[in-house]
Amino acid sequence: MSEQTSHSQPQALPAVPLTIEGAWVLHLMYRIDRAQWNKLDNLSRRNLLREFAADLRHMQGREDGQTEAYALVGKGDLMVIFFRETLAALQEAQRDFGRNSLAGYLEPVADYTSVVELGLYESSVKTFRALEEKGLERHSEAWQAAVQETLDRQAEAMAPRLYPRIPENEYVCFYPMDRLRGEDKNWYTVPIEERARMMHEHGMVGRRYAGTVKQIITGSIGLDDWEWGVDLFADDPVVFKKLIYEMRFDEVSAVYAKFGKFYVGVRCKPEELEEKLLG
Repeated sequence: MSEQTSHSQPQALPAVPLTIEGAWVLHLMYRIDRAQWNKLDNLSRRNLLREFAADLRHMQGREDGQTEAYALVGKGDLMVIFFRETLAALQEAQRDFGRNSLAGYLEPVADYTSVVELGLYESSVKTFRALEEKGLERHSEAWQAAVQETLDRQAEAMAPRLYPRIPENEYVCFYPMDRLRGEDKNWYTVPIEERARMMHEHGMVGRRYAGTVKQIITGSIGLDDWEWGVDLFADDPVVFKKLIYEMRFDEVSAVYAKFGKFYVGVRCKPEELEEKLLG
C-alpha cells in the first residue's frame, strides 16, 4: 500500500486591490432643446447665457469645489463637470444647476457619477505578502490595522492626485469603461499579481504622454452603470486618439477592456459661452 504525502500549496493573495478615494465627480451632458430655443429672440438667448455665465463664475469662485463647462462636439451641446468633496455636495451642485434659467432649455443626454480613485495594485501585493509573512490572519484586527496604515500613508502622499484641479486645457475627452467579466476572459478571476503586472505596463503607456495629456481616473463601481470613468485633458485633441489607440495594444486593454461612449468638448470660460454655444 503506497504512502500518500500531501504538499500544501501557498495560499493565493487576496484578490481585491486596495484603493484610495478623493473628490466626488459629476458629469452632466445636455442638448439644447432647439424647438424651444428657436422660439426665443437673440436678446433673450444672450440673456440666458449671460445669466448662466454669472452662475458659472460664482461656482468657479467657490472654495469647496470646482466647476467647468465644455461645448460638446457631437452627442450634445454642453457638458458640465463638477468636483466636490462629498456626494451630498455633488447633489447640491446638480440641484443648483437645475435652477438656472438656461436649464429649462436643456435636454439631458447623459450623466455620470464617480469618485476620484487611485488603485494601489503594487502596494497591495507588497502589503499582502508582508502580512502573510508575519503570519497575520486575514481580515483580523491586526491585518485590518496594517492595511489601514498603508491606505493612510498612501492617501497623505497622493493628496494632490486625490483632489486634483480640473486642468485648464482647451479640450476634454470623457469616457466610461469596464473590465471584461465574460466566460472566456474575466479580469476578476486573474490573480492579483498578474493584474498588477498588466496595470503597470498599461500605466507606462500613459506616462509617455504625461507632457501632453492630463488624466483623471474615477471609480464608479456601485455608483453608476460602468466601473470607471476617464477624463483626458489636452491642448491638442489629436493626442486623445493617439493615446487611446496605443493603449488598445497593451494587454489589459486588448484583452480585458470594454469602452462606453466618448464625449469630446471644447472648454467654455464664462466669457466664451455666448460665442461657443450661440455663435
